Amino acid sequence: MTGPFDFIARPSGPLRGEVRVPGDKSISHRGVMLAAIADGHTRVTGLLEGEDVLATLEAFRAMGVRIEGPRGGEVSIHGVGRDGLRAPAADIDLGNSGTAMRLLAGLLSGQDFDCTLVGDDSLQRRPMRRITEPLSQMGARIETASGGTPPIRVRAGDGLASIDYKSPVASAQVKSGILLAGLYANGRTCVTEPSPTRDHTERMLGAFGVETVRDGRRTCIEGGERLAATEIEVPGDISSAAFLLAAAAGRPGSDLLIRGVGVNPTRIGVLTILERMGADIEWFDRRTAGREPVADLRVRGAVLHGIDVDPALVPLAIDEFPAIFAAAAAARGVTRVTGAAELRVKESDRIAASAEALRALGVSVRVADDGMEVEGGVISGGAVDSEGDHRIAMAFASSAVTAPVRIRNCRNVATSFPGFEMLARSVGFDIEAVDADH
Repeated sequence: MTGPFDFIARPSGPLRGEVRVPGDKSISHRGVMLAAIADGHTRVTGLLEGEDVLATLEAFRAMGVRIEGPRGGEVSIHGVGRDGLRAPAADIDLGNSGTAMRLLAGLLSGQDFDCTLVGDDSLQRRPMRRITEPLSQMGARIETASGGTPPIRVRAGDGLASIDYKSPVASAQVKSGILLAGLYANGRTCVTEPSPTRDHTERMLGAFGVETVRDGRRTCIEGGERLAATEIEVPGDISSAAFLLAAAAGRPGSDLLIRGVGVNPTRIGVLTILERMGADIEWFDRRTAGREPVADLRVRGAVLHGIDVDPALVPLAIDEFPAIFAAAAAARGVTRVTGAAELRVKESDRIAASAEALRALGVSVRVADDGMEVEGGVISGGAVDSEGDHRIAMAFASSAVTAPVRIRNCRNVATSFPGFEMLARSVGFDIEAVDADH
């Protein structure tokens, strides 16, 4: 569908089959960005052809990078080198992608031209001072709207200075934006985080010949290095697999195999959480794609139980909590999540949006500033609003067990999981997209 649409999910039985999920969104973004400023031609396979990544591709086309594709997940990028980007003719529209905006803010801080980054209504509400403030400390001429939200305006400057930054938030986007700016700074730029976050940028930089130095929660990069073109294989996105894993794990009789999923240690918090809830998940054929670990994941249905989620796992599962909340609603007992205030500033306030959706389906929840308590049991039917958040939409499209659920405002599912409805039906979900006006 091209216009606004809803999902209607009806009760279905066990989930079975063998599937692949679309390519990892975080890795796809980074592959495009680094290939664009590398010397030479890079071929990327397995690229996520979702709207967020397509916006990143268009951004670099607008800055003079020749890009062929994507076709079937393959794209050829003819890098312009570290200093070869050119001023775009208009503002760069990044749609719904906070990753693209924060990483590009860092990359563009080192350029010799002016540029403005804008996005859709959801992105225009997201906090950006967390990246613009450290970039300003490096000497970037960068500013946001008065509330610290987009648009982000970056102006040509006199060069960047290195920084040793202690980030107040655990955010891979902030870390990555600073590291990309560090490519253009004089000397060594370092970022120390309060807790570990995904390390796709560090791994990807290494694949392009630029090694970072990591010591615990501190990551450093030397300025002035050039990137060499390479071949990039993008694994399946564990955030997309999470909806299938969580739904199958709580449905006795399910037996689902998901091929080629990225299992980076900084991203597998959702697997640990589901396993602690009683999920039966097996790993097969562990291997490496580029510098990223990959595995096939088999999940068989079980009876899940509520747990207290270890706060140390929260940054390792930050994008998967809508699926975790939906699994908690179907589990026996109470699940408690704390230390997750970062969920408040995603594509939606995912604590508030998830709580409202669960209540609409008859689930008892108690909300805190940094988390939620979910009392598991029977999920009734009803209607929920995804608030335009792709992960809320998919989580609750996977939750219909005893009665139909209508999930409103699902247009943004295409940002991260094109073909979600068709793939979900192929493994046993009863789901359809319907016009939002009917």
